[in-house]
Amino acid sequence: MTQEQVLLVERDARGVVTLTLNRPQAFNALSDALLAELQRAIDALRDDASARVVVLRAAGRAFCAGHDLKEMRAEPSLERCSDLFARCGKVMLGLLALPQPVIARVHGIATAAGCQLVAQCDLAVAASDARFAVSGINVGLFCSTPSVPLARNVPRKKAMEMLLTGEFIDAAQALDWGLVNRVAAPDALDAEVERLVAAILAKPAAAVAMGKELFYRQIEMGQGAAYQLASQTMACNFMHDDALEGVQAFIDKREPAWRR
Repeated sequence: MTQEQVLLVERDARGVVTLTLNRPQAFNALSDALLAELQRAIDALRDDASARVVVLRAAGRAFCAGHDLKEMRAEPSLERCSDLFARCGKVMLGLLALPQPVIARVHGIATAAGCQLVAQCDLAVAASDARFAVSGINVGLFCSTPSVPLARNVPRKKAMEMLLTGEFIDAAQALDWGLVNRVAAPDALDAEVERLVAAILAKPAAAVAMGKELFYRQIEMGQGAAYQLASQTMACNFMHDDALEGVQAFIDKREPAWRR
């Protein structure tokens, strides 16, 4: 944790880990320090079997306004920019590689790399007054890296519209286009996130982790390779104690006793 505490990390007794972007005065722009703290938290979570779900949220009036343009403009070298985007990409891929599902809790605005964060999370719940944009084009910078998860979440032409115009979409559009899973009134946002969290916690952790890894691997494959990988994964999943217990519980018409 840096002295400024740009990222707050909390954990409850259930194994729900909450990561709070904590640069409210800068609309939680992804500074070098914040990216470093996110990477450190992701690295710690990767092998943490006690962590079940990760919630990514933000302090202040906004979720995330993207990269810190003031930091970028202060040192506009190709080497510096290449390193910055590589480190950001590592954070995004790190979220993907976590065995725990990651839920974005979105309020205010999520722009550029902030919208990228939303798209990269496994699930997203937005306040009804939240707004989303990949607005780099407005300052002459096409949002190339945010386009990677964005194009894997929303239809191609919708993604291109956002990328080429830099215009905002509202929460209802984000829901309709597939960028977020659920929309709630601002005062009901935490409750809606909790409903998703509780639904995931009710499932066996091993199956959730195995399924998340398989989902993202197969989606980049052709169907033949995807079916082969999915078949292997499902067979291994079936032999896990939790799956055997779940199937037996179904046969016995009782609730399963997950090992967790």
